[in-house]
Amino acid sequence: MIKGIRTIILSLAASLCVPGLIWIIASDALAQGATDGKSLYSVRCAACHDTGLLGAPRLGAAGEWADRITRGRDVLLEHAVKGFNKMPPRGGNPQLKDADIAAAVDYMLSRVEPEKPSSSVTAAGAPEKAAPAPSPVITPVPKAPAAGRGVNAFNRLMKPPSKRNLPPTQDGIHDPENDGTRTLQAPRDSFGILPKSSFGNRVDWVAALDKGDIAPRYDRVDLDVKPIIMDLNIVREVKGSMPDVVYPHKQHTEWLDCSNCHPAIFLPQKGANPMSMAGILLGKQCGVCHGKVAFPVSDCRRCHSGKKASGN
Repeated sequence: MIKGIRTIILSLAASLCVPGLIWIIASDALAQGATDGKSLYSVRCAACHDTGLLGAPRLGAAGEWADRITRGRDVLLEHAVKGFNKMPPRGGNPQLKDADIAAAVDYMLSRVEPEKPSSSVTAAGAPEKAAPAPSPVITPVPKAPAAGRGVNAFNRLMKPPSKRNLPPTQDGIHDPENDGTRTLQAPRDSFGILPKSSFGNRVDWVAALDKGDIAPRYDRVDLDVKPIIMDLNIVREVKGSMPDVVYPHKQHTEWLDCSNCHPAIFLPQKGANPMSMAGILLGKQCGVCHGKVAFPVSDCRRCHSGKKASGN
């Protein structure tokens, strides 16, 4: 039997969180002191702004940038430098210079702002009618893959309120034509008595387990089998200003067997599991579970909860 799926907390050796998004930081680009807006975008911003992750305005999607452009470049730049909502100052990396951030912002704006038409004077001295402004350059954005397929499948739990916890006949998981599907209890009914949360499917499953509201069966056949609980936290140091990542074994091993994760996903050996936000967003490491059957990568502080050691 599959005894659950291991959820592993991610490491951000070269990544950081921004307005509910994730920006990937390429340390080699920083070392080279690159200030070209396009290059900076590709290594720091593309993970979110190419895909629209967590509502990020996609590169070249004029409609998604319209309101932001109305506020003006200075406001956008100030938000990027000082932080805004969940975005930490300078994207969580104090090494980023104002020129770096401005270059990336200007590149993104250049992909949606039309060039201003210039008027000229005819030989007779009368000003020519200004040519119509060219349409904004729009970067085609591929359609999201069908549920359960493609690199964005991990995002399954990141849905608008109207799409959360739909009845089995509408959730895209069960067969709506099967008469048995209609006999299943709707999640909104069954989850109503459970502790609430602000992420995932809006149920705090750890709290439900602690209160005894749920009692996961550790073995499909033998009801007497008890879980082997490991009360151990793994702390992964994070570069930059983001708090360190804390992975609590206790909350995971209360209902998951170690074999779900070791050694297929993580080798139980120090230094043998390099991780990055890019890999997680592609469904690797922590992304094997988070966003598929565990809460999505939408709240940085869920994992980045450890106080940084002095000197970091």
